[in-house]
Amino acid sequence: MLLVAVVVDVLTPSGFSVFPLLAAVPVLAAPVYSLSGTIATGVVTQLIGISLAYTKENITLTEHFVRFTSVVILTVLAAILNQVMAKDRKQLKDTREVAEAVQRAVLPASPERVGPLDVASRYRAAAKEAAIGGDLYAIHPTPDSVRMMIADVRGKGLGAVRTVNRLLGAFYEAAAHDSGLTDVVDRLEELMQWVDAEEEGTESFATAVLIDVPNDGSAIYVINLGHPAPLLVHQGRASPLEPSAPSLPLGLGDLGRTRVPVDRYTLPHGATLVLFTDGLVEARDRHGAFYDPVPFLSRPLPADPGVILDALLADLTRYTEGRLDDDAALLAVTRLPDASDGTHKTRSRT
Repeated sequence: MLLVAVVVDVLTPSGFSVFPLLAAVPVLAAPVYSLSGTIATGVVTQLIGISLAYTKENITLTEHFVRFTSVVILTVLAAILNQVMAKDRKQLKDTREVAEAVQRAVLPASPERVGPLDVASRYRAAAKEAAIGGDLYAIHPTPDSVRMMIADVRGKGLGAVRTVNRLLGAFYEAAAHDSGLTDVVDRLEELMQWVDAEEEGTESFATAVLIDVPNDGSAIYVINLGHPAPLLVHQGRASPLEPSAPSLPLGLGDLGRTRVPVDRYTLPHGATLVLFTDGLVEARDRHGAFYDPVPFLSRPLPADPGVILDALLADLTRYTEGRLDDDAALLAVTRLPDASDGTHKTRSRT
C-alpha cells in the first residue's frame, strides 16, 4: 500500500492526494504484524507522508498538521486493535489446546499391535471449531478375536463428550463379555436409548461401524449402522465394504430396526482396513466438491497403517487447502504377514 501511494503520487497531478491510501496502511498492518511491527509501519507511513507532502507546493501548514495528526491517531488505534486481536487469537489458541487435550484424554493413542493386526489411529480437528467433537474409535482384544468400533455422535461440546465416554465404556464392557457382535450392538443401543431418556428434549444418536476380526486374521465381520463404509486397501486397490442392507444409527432403533445384518469379508495378508468418520468424506475443496479417499488409496502404498493414515491426511490437507469443516477420526488396521490363514477366500454374507 505504501508503494502504491508513492507510485500514484509520482504519476498524478499535484492536486491529487494519496493521503487516504497512507491512512489505511497502519490499520491494514494491525491484523498482520506484531505490536512493534504495527507501530513501525505507522512511523514509516508518517515519514513517507511528510516527504510526499513537501513535494506538493499547494499544501498549507494546517493540512500538514491534520494529516500528521490523523496518521498518529490511526497508528494508535491500529496498535489497540492489534492487541485486541492478539488477545482473541491467544484465547482461541488456548481453547483449542484445551479441547485437543480433552480429546486426547477421551481417545488415547491406540496400541501399535493387537492380536493379528498392526494398528494406527489419527484425529484431525476442524480448523474453524474449538468445540470438542463426537468422533470416537476403540479397539479391544478378546480371547477369540479383536473387536473395534468407529462412531460419530451427533453434536459437539460437553454433551457429545459425555455420550462418547458412555459409548466407549459400554463398548469395552460389551466387547469383553458379549459373545456376538449383534449383542454388542444391542448393548450400545440400550445405552443410547437411556441417554435420550435422560436428556429430555434432545435426540441423541450415533452412526457407527463395528468390526470383529478372528485371531487367525482370515476374515472380518462388519456391522454398519448408517456410517461411511470402511475401505479395504490391498494391492493398489481400495474397495468400500458396503453393508448388505441399510441399518439405522445407534439411538434410533425404536424407529423400526430389525436384527442388524453382519457382513463377512476376507482379509488377505498385508491388507489394510481403513475406517473413518464423515469429517473425511464431507471435506470440500474450494469449489465445494467432496473429498473421495478411494482414488488416493487405490495406488501402491506400504502395508503400514500409520503411513497410510498420515499420507491420507496429507492428501486431505492438500485437497482442502487446510480447511476442514468437521472433525475427522481415522482408524486403520493391517493384517500381519505372520497371522495364520483361514480357509474362506471369497466374500460371503451372514
